[in-house]
Amino acid sequence: MDDSQKTKDELLAEVQGLRKALRQNSADLDQFTYVASHDLRAPLRGISNLSQWLEEDLGPQAGPGARKHLELLRGRVQRMDAMLEGLLEFSRAGRVHHTPEPVEVDRLIHDAMARLAPGASARLETGPGMPVLVTDRVALEQVFLHLLSNALKHAGREDVRIRVEVGARSALHHFSVADDGQGIAPRYHEKIWSPFQTLVSRDKVEGAGMGLSVVKKLVEGRGGQAWVESAEGVGATFHFTWPGSEERLT
Repeated sequence: MDDSQKTKDELLAEVQGLRKALRQNSADLDQFTYVASHDLRAPLRGISNLSQWLEEDLGPQAGPGARKHLELLRGRVQRMDAMLEGLLEFSRAGRVHHTPEPVEVDRLIHDAMARLAPGASARLETGPGMPVLVTDRVALEQVFLHLLSNALKHAGREDVRIRVEVGARSALHHFSVADDGQGIAPRYHEKIWSPFQTLVSRDKVEGAGMGLSVVKKLVEGRGGQAWVESAEGVGATFHFTWPGSEERLT
């Protein structure tokens, strides 16, 4: 074996070693996130309960100012609990895979929308040709739940229109979720995929800012991609590609 071939083999072994270490570090980080988030939620619930008991014990002695502060405290606890729940979901997105099964995507999308209980004036449409995929049902449902929830939360009005379409088939199926809401300025198109990122105050829109980061992790963990097309005032279209073989209904 000449020196040049030896060098190539050594470099390949080094790259493989680095990849293995990176995978292990990622797994360790996911496990730490899961444990830390899970263990922190118990004392948070204790704080919320204590504030409620304190208010009840004080009764009429608790003036309007004290009651307002206790209510504010419970609100902050609920926000932190939501953020920890988001971290838990983000951690599970990298660790948990379910056995593939046939999934009627059109039905899954409408079931996901029903779970979100939108207002009566919100409308959901699905385009033609929605497939039946043999895939991870839970993961795909999570992706649609987060994208539909994002459209409902950030539309800025009750009568939002959401349309889900599927593009040309290949090794990966291309889905899009479009809304006619307020839109997203191009300078934020990368930022929104990061954990805990929101473009409006959390006092105005409920949520921990983890939904799109979970979507990205679920999609990329299965070999797909996720991206957005949008501009301010013209709505947003979220795209993602997803694996799965098609199955015909009998």
